[in-house]
Amino acid sequence: MNYFPIHNRKPSIEDTLKILNGELAALYEISKLIGTAISLEKSLSEILHILHKVLNMQRATMVLLDRTGKQLRIRTSYGLTAEEQMRGVYNLDEGIIGKVFTTSLPFVVPDINKEPLFLNKTGARPRFEKGQISFIGVPIMILQKPAGVLTVDRLFGPEISFEEDVKFLTVVATLVAQFLQLNDEINLKEECLIDENRSLKAELDSIYNRHNIIGNSKAMRDVLTIVEKVASTNATVLLLGESGTGKELVARAIHQTSPRKEKGFIKVNCAALPENLLESELFGHEKGAFTGAFSARKGRFELADGGTLFLDEIGEMGLNVQAKLLRVLQEQRFERLGGERTIEVDVRVIAATNRSLEQAVINGIFRTDLYYRLNVVPIKLPPLRDRPEDIPALIGHFLDKSNARNHKNVKISREALQFLQGYSWPGNVRELQNLIERLVILSDRGYIRLSDIPSVIQAEPELITNQDQKANGTDNAWKGRTNTYGKLLDLEKNRIEEALIKHGWVQVRAARELGITQRQMGYKIKKFGLKPPWTQGSSDHLKN
Repeated sequence: MNYFPIHNRKPSIEDTLKILNGELAALYEISKLIGTAISLEKSLSEILHILHKVLNMQRATMVLLDRTGKQLRIRTSYGLTAEEQMRGVYNLDEGIIGKVFTTSLPFVVPDINKEPLFLNKTGARPRFEKGQISFIGVPIMILQKPAGVLTVDRLFGPEISFEEDVKFLTVVATLVAQFLQLNDEINLKEECLIDENRSLKAELDSIYNRHNIIGNSKAMRDVLTIVEKVASTNATVLLLGESGTGKELVARAIHQTSPRKEKGFIKVNCAALPENLLESELFGHEKGAFTGAFSARKGRFELADGGTLFLDEIGEMGLNVQAKLLRVLQEQRFERLGGERTIEVDVRVIAATNRSLEQAVINGIFRTDLYYRLNVVPIKLPPLRDRPEDIPALIGHFLDKSNARNHKNVKISREALQFLQGYSWPGNVRELQNLIERLVILSDRGYIRLSDIPSVIQAEPELITNQDQKANGTDNAWKGRTNTYGKLLDLEKNRIEEALIKHGWVQVRAARELGITQRQMGYKIKKFGLKPPWTQGSSDHLKN
């Protein structure tokens, strides 16, 4: 019998806030672990350790179905000795563990001394221990089938109801189940890769040259390694990173490397539509559902059935739509707006955001349960300024594409390339791509020089460095780039001076030699504070 005793004393606001903060902290730590974990045993053990560290849990076990499928065994535990853990073997219908497993329902024991189903096989809880011991078990479900049981001695004090314990542990069990499934699929994929590939280098080369994802920096190799591991699974992926870092490109790479690649890759920008229209866009609507709904319309979830749905800017989604999205992620079913028929779909969801969802959860504008549903496998995309070694390859790629589109053969000078490699790129790869397209279109001589780069971009490193120094002192991360910038400016200044001296300060001739306009030459003279030698009383030097 499953029951949840009701406590007489209502918890105070302080107690409630303390519990909520503890839950959020524990789930956050667990989600980080799941996103980066490699060893299954170590990860499961660490999850229980987190529950103890954050919520003062005394004892807990994860009991999983063994390879035979006929018994349940304690896979990992906290608060039990190795000998006690070895005793934790149960038949599928034995005791509380078996009851939770066979019914797929949680079970609460307020006092283990008064519950005949509590077998105490491990011997970890003395029968006459001082004080009352409460015991809770919740099922670990994979694909709507029980895979094990998560048990704990109660988490919170007597002032907090058992419902709160069960609610929180169910979320934890859901995360554990997703990780177990992901781990199994990854292990299978890795075994296949080992058998199919003769060398790791050949495999990596094939990975990094696919899907137009350019870059061989360590940061990008780390991203693409995770992409390869999760692509063959159905796990939900959360792409994090600044605007313009290529989140949609990575989402497409995951889809194209997955078994779903023959089906659709459907994209929805959650920030582009108001909440009521976004709901219709995602779930569809029936005729007459609202003003203007003249006919029934399929939503993006239906269109993506069997494939992948990419939810860009997920952090901008309203709370009402978040609740409906959570249900689809949990059950893979929904109803159209104005409809009563339940529609079942098989959709893999990849979400992306450039904002902090953790902070959005704290601010109450993003659902905690949805965040942990989305954050199964988080992938952080590095900003372009953190991988400058990839910039030359990206510039070459974008030059080739832009030249082909515009029927040109524009190249870039070494000075311009060096400067762009030291630029901070606040708009990331998207800004770089747009700049190259602009420079190719505007180029009249088939060569991009340093002087062709917009003045706003040329001034940017100085601006950022000055701001950083005022706020934080000297920023070492910018020293190398600022020095490079200064050297390039000196080089440009010297070339301008030499051309002017050679042509007796006739600006038209000097500009023609350098391949710039007379107006650009005037701008450069003003920028560097150059003056003819006769105005300085010297024919030997030009001073600024």
